[in-house]
Amino acid sequence: MDVRLDGLRALIAVVDEGSFTSAATVRGRSQATVSRSVAALERQVGGVLLDRSSRDLRPTPLGTRVIPAARRVLRAVDDLERAVVEGTTELRVGFAWSALGRHTGVVQRRWAQLFPGRRLVFEQVGSATAGLESGDVDVAVLRRQPDPAAFDGVLVGSEPRVVALADDHPLARRTGLALGDFDGVRIAIDAGTGTTTSGLWDGTGATVSTRPVHGVDEWLTVIASGEAVGVTPESTTAQYRRSGVVFRPLRGPAPVPVRIAWRRGDPPELLDAFVRLVTEAYADG
Repeated sequence: MDVRLDGLRALIAVVDEGSFTSAATVRGRSQATVSRSVAALERQVGGVLLDRSSRDLRPTPLGTRVIPAARRVLRAVDDLERAVVEGTTELRVGFAWSALGRHTGVVQRRWAQLFPGRRLVFEQVGSATAGLESGDVDVAVLRRQPDPAAFDGVLVGSEPRVVALADDHPLARRTGLALGDFDGVRIAIDAGTGTTTSGLWDGTGATVSTRPVHGVDEWLTVIASGEAVGVTPESTTAQYRRSGVVFRPLRGPAPVPVRIAWRRGDPPELLDAFVRLVTEAYADG
């Protein structure tokens, strides 16, 4: 099957924009050109991909199978083009919440000294793998164990847990907290990218409820309002400050492991150097 990239790009533009007219504007083409590209793709795959019979364009059953595959192909092509253009001029590091915390600046400055012609780019990506699975980054800082079948990784350090509370919360008057102090308290939990689950309180004698959140900004907003409290690695305190939110040490639970991860079998160039710098930064405290 000889499928042309312009057909795939036209199809995805139509799906994302909702019409051939809007897709043509985004693509910088005429509507007729976009329409011909999609029609040519349909001939190549041997079936209709978009139902044009109604006002709203909808993928056909064949289209629902082809569209995700088309997105993967286009991402791969974009990665190929980026590799040709950029070579090893940068290392993209994904993170979901707090990068390397207080060590971030240290690692950035040391990298710039050692590799002045190669940028170290930190990118916040709100996914469980911080952009690794989607191919948006080369390596990622993860505080949860990634799937070993898909990702390789190395432990570079650990971080104690702290409690985030509204500054007028009754528990905020204490200088430190234990898990047993949370009985009857609601906990803000990001199940997608966070490091805390309600299981942390198993066996502590405390009964907690949960408040689902999505991402660190919503987490901080909910905590500042007093609606819930949060438990997070210490790195969050260095990366984020929010008026009305205070942090207190948490006694008892094990520290959160910090890993550098990459796609299995696809280690980027300069990976070893980056891992060494991060490991040294955590070891220095």
